[in-house]
Amino acid sequence: MCAALYAAGSYVTANIPSPWGFGQFRPAVVIPAFFSVLFGPLPAGIGAAIGTLIADSIKHGGLYFGSLFAAVPGNFFGFYVFGSICRRFSWRRFIIATNVTLTLANFLTAFLYLYVFKFLYMQALKVSFTDILTLSFGLTTWWFVTMLPFVLMITPLLIKAASLTIPSIVPEDVRRGSLNNEFPKASFGLSLLIPGLILFVLGLLVTFTDLGKMIMTVNKLSGIDPLQILLYSSGVTLMLLGSYPLIRQFRITSMSK
Repeated sequence: MCAALYAAGSYVTANIPSPWGFGQFRPAVVIPAFFSVLFGPLPAGIGAAIGTLIADSIKHGGLYFGSLFAAVPGNFFGFYVFGSICRRFSWRRFIIATNVTLTLANFLTAFLYLYVFKFLYMQALKVSFTDILTLSFGLTTWWFVTMLPFVLMITPLLIKAASLTIPSIVPEDVRRGSLNNEFPKASFGLSLLIPGLILFVLGLLVTFTDLGKMIMTVNKLSGIDPLQILLYSSGVTLMLLGSYPLIRQFRITSMSK
């Protein structure tokens, strides 16, 4: 179920690329995140690995080695870790799992794709190892900030809905935690605010340093303006979304005193 749903959800947005020219917009990560919490690390990890391979291969019209070399191990590792952190469920652990998974797994996927597939296997990248690391961090940042809001805002709703409508498939600690424990507003706000700041700073680096020129050269982009707009707008949006619960929490705390 995880593989099928993840493949279908990933394929819907498969043709929306990242600003770097490779990688794609993938809000469907909410599906393996949901399965990680309810069914544990192994079903979610295997389902995510198979699902991403199916979606990428359908998009490219055959078995896609870029996915096999990078996305498969990255997705398996990421959602296995996600499920492992959430074994003893709490919303705080869920937020930690989201941040850890989206950082480590996305960097692993980006590096394997750029270095193993593009540089070693395809020999399509004629850049230095430092440039590959820089692009890996850039692609990781893109995936992180575009996946994070979906996982933090949609997955909890799916978990709560499952706890209410199909409680028999939800582990007791997850059901108890999802229905009785309040979502930590401060941690939630910081989890959106900090990536927003990172994205905004990345926009500044693209505008005022050689990073923008390097991205254009490596990816053969005609211009950097759309990338700047995307980085600044996404950064400001995430900062606003993250600031709201923090300000609200501060007001509640001030009033209680």
